[in-house]
Amino acid sequence: MSEGIEIRCLQTIGEREIQGLSDVLIDCVEGGASVSFMLPMTRAKAEAYWHTIAASMARGERMVFAAEDAAGTIVGTVQVILSQPENQPHRGDLAKMLVHRHARRRGVGTALLVAAERSALSAGKTLLVLDTANGDAERLYTRQGWQRCGQIPDYALLPNGTPCATTIFYKFLFQPMSA
Repeated sequence: MSEGIEIRCLQTIGEREIQGLSDVLIDCVEGGASVSFMLPMTRAKAEAYWHTIAASMARGERMVFAAEDAAGTIVGTVQVILSQPENQPHRGDLAKMLVHRHARRRGVGTALLVAAERSALSAGKTLLVLDTANGDAERLYTRQGWQRCGQIPDYALLPNGTPCATTIFYKFLFQPMSA
């Protein structure tokens, strides 16, 4: 794990967390990340998003992880969406893997991913899926044992409105019986 970085599975999202998570989200969107938001990325839009996520988390629909540096500043986050259709109780979605630009290439993404995978398995999930439009993230997922399924052209828009492709990945959190 990155030196001085602590990963926490948040039990609640209070105002301190809303502010820190919003800082990370705003930085990532302003840096061009295709994570469901368009420019301009306002603080109000970021805070509204995290309040919605806090309510979803309180209903047990997802887990939210925060990476904090030695000063306690949130520098990254990832979510595991637990709530799935009744025919997919074994599956979760990895979502919103975000690392502040100043904290990248220090192991934060890897630490978040490992924590999310372990917690998903503990929650009874044996398969995770995700999508990404970022080459650096693709390399991270591949290094961590995720399998690339393919790429969908023009799947989403970058924050500036430019269409971008999205790559789909999956990972079994155990050795599947069909393998």
